[in-house]
Amino acid sequence: MTIDCCSNIDFIPNDIWVAITIKVATDSIRSLCSLRMTCKAAHDAGEADIVHRSVSIPPPHATPWWWCLNPEARRFFDRCMVAGHPELLFREALRELFIRRNENVGIQMLKIATSIGHAAAKYALTMTLLLRTDWNDEKQKGLEMYRELDAAGSLGDCKAMCFSILTISWPGEVQMPRIEEQHTVCAAPRCSTRGHMPLLYDYRRRAAERNSVHAFGGAAHIPCIQCRADYELQAFVNLP
Repeated sequence: MTIDCCSNIDFIPNDIWVAITIKVATDSIRSLCSLRMTCKAAHDAGEADIVHRSVSIPPPHATPWWWCLNPEARRFFDRCMVAGHPELLFREALRELFIRRNENVGIQMLKIATSIGHAAAKYALTMTLLLRTDWNDEKQKGLEMYRELDAAGSLGDCKAMCFSILTISWPGEVQMPRIEEQHTVCAAPRCSTRGHMPLLYDYRRRAAERNSVHAFGGAAHIPCIQCRADYELQAFVNLP
């Protein structure tokens, strides 16, 4: 229910209302709902696609369980998906890739979310492209994006977000791909670390089980960036 009253707010242009509503929506869904109940202008502004694309979506562990059962909540999230919300596109892409096994659909969703600036979607897209068995343009693009993520120092945060989605949203349902020899990114015949990343990952994993300091560092000390990408692939497919 909205409340209409005689005041100067009636003369505020709609684009200003939309800008205000976007600002509020980036705080939380609750804040957006509260604003839309204040007056008709705010309610109408909240219908804009850009508002549904900008609203803050809570992480899986902070999402009320009953939202998935509530018809109104489901309609709201469906509207956000249609509007192209990057976080929801990212989550649905992971579902398509690793539960429904619809690779083409998942990759397209990740590309859209990445183009909007979603870092974790870029990470998931990077790993998915690097898992290609043939060295084509898309796999080369995956290596370029890996370089960007590595240079930005965002690999750890993006991996943690993927872990959160895969383990909390769909426990026991995820089917990650297996890494075979043909998935190897490094193809340099003279690279001294080529082919050793599975062993390094296994060493780090076992060290983590013992709470050893040797669990830390990943492949940061490896000079070959393609080998570091191979190590990251090992970490990615073993997330769940």
